[in-house]
Amino acid sequence: MNALPACCTPLREHWPLPRPLTGACLVSTCFDPALLAEEDFAACGIPRPRGISKRQAEFLAGRLCARSALQRLTGTASVPAVGDDRAPQWPAGISGSITHSHGRAAAVVAHQEHWLGLGLDLERLLEAKRARLLAREVLTASEQQRLAGLPEERQALLVTLSFSLKESLFKALYPLVGRRFYFEHAELLDWSEDGQARLRLLSDLAADWPRGRELQGQFARLDDQLLSLVAIAADQPSAN
Repeated sequence: MNALPACCTPLREHWPLPRPLTGACLVSTCFDPALLAEEDFAACGIPRPRGISKRQAEFLAGRLCARSALQRLTGTASVPAVGDDRAPQWPAGISGSITHSHGRAAAVVAHQEHWLGLGLDLERLLEAKRARLLAREVLTASEQQRLAGLPEERQALLVTLSFSLKESLFKALYPLVGRRFYFEHAELLDWSEDGQARLRLLSDLAADWPRGRELQGQFARLDDQLLSLVAIAADQPSAN
C-alpha cells in the first residue's frame, strides 16, 4: 500500500465508541493541511478534488482511512469514488461512512450482511454562543424546551450532540431511503453519559422508515471533538 503523506499521522484501527459493531472496522488519522504537498494525491493514488488546501487535505485523509478500512475488512484496498450526489460510492455489499473535522478524519465500513447503513460524524464541541445561534436551526421545538434551564456548557454539548447524531442519521439512512432530509425531520429523544442515544423520525421517509420510527445511536468525546455513529442492522425489524 502507498506510503502515508507527511500531512497525516499513522492510520489507527480502533473503536472509541461505547458499543462495538459486529464485523465493523473503524480507522482514523489526524491531519495538518499546512503539510499537504502537491504530489501527495498522485503518490497515494487518490484523485485530487477541487478546492482549497484544507478541503483537499480532509478529503485525502478521509479517503486514506476508507481505503485502509476496506483493506482490513475485505482484503482489497479500494478508494470510494465520489457519486453524483457527492456521497462516497462503496463496493458492492459494503456499507460505509467517512467523516472529517478540524484535523481529524475517520471511516467505518462493514459488510451489508451485518449492517445495511452506517453514519459516522465528527464535530468540534460548540462554544456556548455558537450553540445558541445554531439551536433554532438544529433543534426541534421539543428539543429546545429540554435545553431550558440547563447551564450554558450543558446546552452547548446537547446542541453539538444533536447536530452530530442527526448528521450520522442522514448518512446511515440516505442510501436506504434515496431522499434527502434535514434536522427538523428527526429528534434526539434521550441520551446517557455512557454514550448511548435514541432518535426518532418526525417525517415519513420510506415505507420501512415512517414517522415515529426510532433508532439507536452512540457517541464518544475525543478531546475537544464529538464522534457519533448511527448503524442500521441488517436484521432491523420491519416497520409493519
